[in-house]
Amino acid sequence: MKFRRASGACPRAAATMVLICVGAGSAHADLKLCNSTAGRVGVAIGYQDNTGWATEGWWNIASQTCETLLKGVLPSRFIYVHAVDYDRGGEWGGKNEMCTADKSFAIRGVQDCAKRGYKRTGFFEVDTGEAKEWTIRLTDPEGQGKQEK
Repeated sequence: MKFRRASGACPRAAATMVLICVGAGSAHADLKLCNSTAGRVGVAIGYQDNTGWATEGWWNIASQTCETLLKGVLPSRFIYVHAVDYDRGGEWGGKNEMCTADKSFAIRGVQDCAKRGYKRTGFFEVDTGEAKEWTIRLTDPEGQGKQEK
């Protein structure tokens, strides 16, 4: 996973990190993202299900709130995430490239993004193991903590 600063200097945003947490014990299974940072974030996810690769976005998640991104059992063991800090600049990304769009999107397939009118964007991989539900928590350095089970 990699955090890159977008245009405009913001030293505090550059130190922002991702903490991934496992959730268990609730009656239903979902993929959730909690934004524990001081700014608003935009989130896109990617995954492979029974019909192939898919990317979806953008969820706009206010500071100190959580959002359910997918309801029900996780579609696959590996979930891919790309997030953008709207207020302070910067983004969380990785080496796994998938298709995205500037506005709300649901895209099937990860090949030929530009030819199909999409952007090619780097996502970081989250290994959920055998979990049926998972929570990804974006935190500022002061909020570094432990994995929750």
